[in-house]
Amino acid sequence: MTKDSNTPSGKDTDISYLTLGKSVQYVSQYAPELLQGVPRSLSRNEIGLTGPLPFHGEDLWTAYELSWLNPKGKPQVAIMHCRVPFDTPNLIESKSFKLYLNSFNQTKIESSDKLQQLIEQDLSACAGGRVSIDIVMPERFNQQQIAELPGQCIDHVDVEINDYQLDPESLATPTTPDSAATVVEETLYSNLLKSNCLITNQPDWGSVSIHYVGPKIDQQRLLKYLISFRMHNEFHEQCAERIFNDIKRYCHPEKLSVYARYTRRGGLDINPFRSDFENSYPQARQARQ
Repeated sequence: MTKDSNTPSGKDTDISYLTLGKSVQYVSQYAPELLQGVPRSLSRNEIGLTGPLPFHGEDLWTAYELSWLNPKGKPQVAIMHCRVPFDTPNLIESKSFKLYLNSFNQTKIESSDKLQQLIEQDLSACAGGRVSIDIVMPERFNQQQIAELPGQCIDHVDVEINDYQLDPESLATPTTPDSAATVVEETLYSNLLKSNCLITNQPDWGSVSIHYVGPKIDQQRLLKYLISFRMHNEFHEQCAERIFNDIKRYCHPEKLSVYARYTRRGGLDINPFRSDFENSYPQARQARQ
């Protein structure tokens, strides 16, 4: 597996090198070495994604607390959208991302274009592949949209929950010749997704959309499965890939997209998108974000 300088060698199964969950000193001068990558192979090996990946997609980040100084020392503020391709060797660890962005707070930068070039360069080095960003200056703030996920919300479905441990087998639905022959296309979503940080155990709140073509998915089973993430410890990107993999395995859709939008922490939200048939959706934040 390809590694970058921010992912120590010999750490493929050990992420103790991360600053996440540890006391750190906040830096306000540009420090790209703060960025840390986490090998995507860690969780993919665990869920059996060891061959060609069955999906494409990207991790869509929004940074709400980007600030730097212009050449005269005047503070600048902006919102930043970031796209990290699904096939980069590393995902970007969120606390290190936040610390890295903070390092610009007292750093003089010639222009927002120069800042964009610098951040793209650093994030690409950390991820091990081409990362693109869009810096939204205040004159474009009024163009930023709030929108809820499209499709049918399944949160009204009446379910009884007695166990909050991850249970992919709860998705399994006995098939009949008639049900297997009936193909539907629909988009289902839930706002009840909650997982926990892999290291700190802090709650990660989110919503998830499932757009599929194939045998009809039982909404009660799907909702119980999504709720079963409630005590599960995993990074946002890993949860989205696990959901994709489990739905493919147990529900057998011909086509599938999974899009998770998590609420922000430390001024950052993470929104993984994985699909085997369509491109990522427009970047519009939800009300909770």
